[in-house]
Amino acid sequence: MGDKVKNNNGKVDKITLFFVALAIVSSVDCSQNVMQEMTLNFGKALSECKKELSLPDTVFEDFYNFWKEGYELKHRQTGCAIHCLSSKLDLVDPDGNLHHGNAHEFARKHGADATMAQTLVDTIHSCEKSTPDNSDICLKILDVAKCFKVEIHKMNWAPNMDVVIGEVLAEL
Repeated sequence: MGDKVKNNNGKVDKITLFFVALAIVSSVDCSQNVMQEMTLNFGKALSECKKELSLPDTVFEDFYNFWKEGYELKHRQTGCAIHCLSSKLDLVDPDGNLHHGNAHEFARKHGADATMAQTLVDTIHSCEKSTPDNSDICLKILDVAKCFKVEIHKMNWAPNMDVVIGEVLAEL
């Protein structure tokens, strides 16, 4: 530790550590709130995609459990739904690749600061590069979504789905 966090006796200043820990927790909580807002807005377009694609109930199960750690997304139609939603929100190009500018703006509109928005865009872009090519756009997007979910959990940014579902139900 640097001298700035040690008191006159050379010991770590507990008050300084407390505020550093508080700042870290606040940052994670803020990130989770931003992810929650983006998840809610993403979900609002789901009813349109449901009608257009005649989505089965398995897709809604995947969306309900999307942020639960350990839950595996496995239904092709979930990838189709994510593609539909992303297209409606102008987040992807016709090939299903992330539109960086629009995705950055979407994140900013939902409370992300410039750094968080760029981190989200970079994470999705990295996931696009790391997943194998697939001619089936639904499966390609499903693989990117799986990767993105894992990376968001690593950053401890995944929203609490109980809170998200509660807010969705409150709007009905």
